[in-house]
Amino acid sequence: MDILAICEANNVPLTPITFLKRASECYPNRTSIIYKQTHFTWPQTYDRCCRLAAALLSLNITRNDIVSILSPNVPAMYEMHFAIPMTGAILNPINTRLDAKTIAIILRHAQPKILFVDHEFAPLTQEVLHLLPFDDSKPKPLIIFINDMDSTTKHSSKELDYEGLIRRGDPTPSLSTSMFCVRNEHDPISLNYTSGTTADPKGVVISHRGAYLSALSTIMNWEMKLSPVYLWTLPMFHANGWSHTWAVAALGGTNVCLRNVTAPEIYKNISSYGVTHMSCVPTVLKFLLEGDRNDRSHRSRPVHVLTGGSSPPAALLKKVEQLGFQVLHGYGLTETSGPVYL
Repeated sequence: MDILAICEANNVPLTPITFLKRASECYPNRTSIIYKQTHFTWPQTYDRCCRLAAALLSLNITRNDIVSILSPNVPAMYEMHFAIPMTGAILNPINTRLDAKTIAIILRHAQPKILFVDHEFAPLTQEVLHLLPFDDSKPKPLIIFINDMDSTTKHSSKELDYEGLIRRGDPTPSLSTSMFCVRNEHDPISLNYTSGTTADPKGVVISHRGAYLSALSTIMNWEMKLSPVYLWTLPMFHANGWSHTWAVAALGGTNVCLRNVTAPEIYKNISSYGVTHMSCVPTVLKFLLEGDRNDRSHRSRPVHVLTGGSSPPAALLKKVEQLGFQVLHGYGLTETSGPVYL
């Protein structure tokens, strides 16, 4: 055994982007994403990610380039958790709650080649860019706007938009295959930043291997079963949604995306789509209790909730569980790439 050669037959680099291809093949009829009136299946999400990756490659995105994202929990944010690493580049989801000065610090450090911006944060982005000096050594990133799929917003011929980028992407069969081949499982998949509460935000590099293992850890410790319906009440910019972005794909589940997290929206989506899982900070648990009682529809099965941060008071947990939620408390840091379960 000491002379057993490591080769493709007995060694495959671990990466969560393979969950996407598997989901498209194993769950072809399963809904992958729900957002307002938009519904995608896993094969459709796979195709969109491949097209986006091909388009990024055509824009000269190469291995270890940084691609930043300033966006809420919309389908584009989810898709980029696969499409960007498929090119060999590193995704950099930015906390949308930060002020312009703090975001400028992040961009100055990360030096992204492309910055995806949801239309909601266009004014904030302009403010950020005014704070950054650009020259030949630190060129301005290419800005690509993300509009809602039902938006009628028109861009000038000089502006790129997210859906237009997907339409122009043309992944050949050989290119689609190479997108899922990671050279080294220790290569970075994501560059995340701390919130900067005590000092400037600090960059944290997550590897393909780390993301893969964190996603599987979530599945095992949270006892998630096949085809969960996951409601995105946790920002995907928080440690890649605690790795749930990739875990849901591994199980062929459904991602219910929310632009704005409010009690009425949460209850409406739980009722409409049979949500089984969600994650949030204790504050969200509190305003669920304060929501209109008419929003709290009857549920035949419990919703499993993973919460982090400071431990919620026992009285709060009891009231939340009476509404049909089963709460598991976890602890995590951006530096750990995902939660630890208590």
